[in-house]
Amino acid sequence: MDRLRLCFSGLGVDALLASHPANIRYLCEFSGSAGLLLVEDSGSTLFTDSRYTFQARSEVRGACICIAKKGLLRAAGEALRSRKRRLSVGFSSSHLTVAQMEALKGAAGHRVRFVTDANAVEKLRAVKDSAELAYMAHAAKRISQVFEDALPLIKPGISEIELAGIFEFGMKRLGGAGPSFDTIVASGARSAWAHARPSYNALKKGELVVIDQGLIFVGYCSDMTRTVFIGSAPRKVRELYRAVLEAQEAAKSAIRPGVTAGAVDRAARAVLKRLGLAKYFTHSTGHGLGIEVHEMPRLGRGEEFVLQKDMVVTVEPGIYLQGLGGIRIEDDVVVTENGSADLTTATREFLEL
Repeated sequence: MDRLRLCFSGLGVDALLASHPANIRYLCEFSGSAGLLLVEDSGSTLFTDSRYTFQARSEVRGACICIAKKGLLRAAGEALRSRKRRLSVGFSSSHLTVAQMEALKGAAGHRVRFVTDANAVEKLRAVKDSAELAYMAHAAKRISQVFEDALPLIKPGISEIELAGIFEFGMKRLGGAGPSFDTIVASGARSAWAHARPSYNALKKGELVVIDQGLIFVGYCSDMTRTVFIGSAPRKVRELYRAVLEAQEAAKSAIRPGVTAGAVDRAARAVLKRLGLAKYFTHSTGHGLGIEVHEMPRLGRGEEFVLQKDMVVTVEPGIYLQGLGGIRIEDDVVVTENGSADLTTATREFLEL
């Protein structure tokens, strides 16, 4: 919160109202689903309801706790009204609806002006401290272990949904709080669906299988994708896999402090363009990772966000061909002083199972 207060002058605000649960957790450690956090120069207040009285007392750091009896927006607005002076308050337009803003403005009164916070908290979250990096390294190693432990079970006859359940059980067994997102297991032609949900289809010989999974450890996410082949792969599939791996390696090599997110995306895309495969790469090269599985920055076309040391991003180029299937390789990567380092450790060799 002290770091956030240093941003107030640049934003032209006297205070900031955080409404997104991930931002609230980052700032004061409260993990409940109902909360508003008002950060002012003189102190901070978490507004929540009676369901979270004991949880807030246990978790919250650096803020007073207000148990709202007539709604969080009304409580926060009335607190601002009580300051009895003109205030500019930052808020995230991405996380409050028009109706919520109208209720907040009505409770705060005409002396309070609300202005966009320009993703101030998200920008702070993008750079991890030493404790956050330790949690994320642990989460990445554990999800790598989950994958490697499950390899003997990836065989013909097992269904996608059963395999996804095995992965998610493995996450809990190794100490994960749960999955970072719904685990993806997609085989055969469905592996070309970048975000396929597991089906009841059974894995068959002669098919690609895309496995995208992540676990949460102490509130921080991991995210890793591997693609395997059931049986002996034809030469074309081997060549496609090598192309995706080369694109991923090129993107990782481009990562270092001072480089734009768009430059990393260009590095991956250039490899696939040279090999005549660019049209099959249909999403961005990666995204930031932390308390949420998708954070700033986005490693996509034209993104001017500048990478800094201790940011954590995914690097996940992929190609998707109708009928044949898809291939994606994804790792969690930390930006180091001179380049980058992998956090996920599972093999990236092409596995024929």
